[in-house]
Amino acid sequence: MGISTPSAGKGIALSLVSLGLLGVMPIISNLGSAATGALAFAFALSVWQVVFALPVFGIELKRGTRGIFAAGLSRRERRRMGAVAVFTGSLFGLSTYLYVLGVDRAGAANAAIAIQAYPLFSIAWESLFLGRRKTAAELALTAVLIGSLYFLGTGGTFTIAGMSPWFLVCLGVPLLWSIAHVIIKEELNTTPITPAQVTFFRVAISTVFLAVVLTVALPFGLLRGIEAVMRPISAVMGLVYFLELIVWFYAVRHIAVSLASSITAPWPALTMVLAVPFLGDTIAAYQIVALAVVVACIYGLTLAGLRQDKVRRITAATDA
Repeated sequence: MGISTPSAGKGIALSLVSLGLLGVMPIISNLGSAATGALAFAFALSVWQVVFALPVFGIELKRGTRGIFAAGLSRRERRRMGAVAVFTGSLFGLSTYLYVLGVDRAGAANAAIAIQAYPLFSIAWESLFLGRRKTAAELALTAVLIGSLYFLGTGGTFTIAGMSPWFLVCLGVPLLWSIAHVIIKEELNTTPITPAQVTFFRVAISTVFLAVVLTVALPFGLLRGIEAVMRPISAVMGLVYFLELIVWFYAVRHIAVSLASSITAPWPALTMVLAVPFLGDTIAAYQIVALAVVVACIYGLTLAGLRQDKVRRITAATDA
C-alpha cells in the first residue's frame, strides 16, 4: 500500500470526531479509576485497546493492505523502526497512567484544560528541532497561554502556593504526547505504515510497559490489573480511547498536527458540561475564563502558523 493522498476535508472531519471522543474520555476515566486505582485502570484500558485494535489490524492485512510489512525494509531500517515503536509505545504507556492519575486527582475539568497545553509543547519542539522561528505575535500568544495555564494551576489565585502538583502531573500528558506524535507523524509521512498498524503497535507496547510497571510498583499488581480488566467501565474506556487514537492518526495523515490540535481545542468545554451531571462537579468561573483564553490562544497560534507557512511557500517559490 502506498501513502494515501492527503485530503484537508477528511482531516478536518476526523478531527471533529476526535473532539467528541476527547470530551467524554475524562468522564469515563474518572468513573473507572475511582473503583480500581489509577495504575490498574490504565493497564486495564490498555488491554482493552489491544482487544479492539487487533481485529482492525487483522482485517486490514486480510484485505491486502500490508502497509509496513510490504515495505521491504533493510535490517537497519527495521531495527530503527523497532526502536521508535518501543520508545513511543513506552511514552504512551506512561502518558496513559499520568492521564488517569491526573484526571482522578486534579478533576476532569482541570485535567482537560491542562492537556490543552499540547500545542505549546509542539511549538517548542518545532523551534528546537526544526528551526522554525516564531513571530512576535506567536511569542505573545504563547506567553498568554502559559499565563492562563498558570492561572488555572493555582486555582485562579496566581500565587505559587496555590499550585496543585496534580495539575503539573496533567501537564506531563501533553508533554509526552507531543514528543511521540512528532515522531509518529514523521513515520506516517515517510513510510507506508498505516494508522491501524501504528495504533496496534502503540497500544500493544503500552500494555506491556504498564504490565511491567504494575508488577513492580504494587503488591499483587498484575492480579489487581486483571481484576480491573474485568470491569465493564475499563472496556468502555478502552473502546473510546482506541477510537480516538485511530481517528487521530488518520486525521494527522491528512492535515498538520497543529491544525488538528486546533480543531479539537474546544473539547474541554464538552468535558465541563458532562462533569456536572455525571461526576457532580461544580465548574468555577476561573476554569471557564482559563478555558476561553487557552482556546483563543490556540486558535491565534494556529492562524499565525498558517500565515507563516504561506509566507515560507511564497518565499520558496520566489527563490526557485
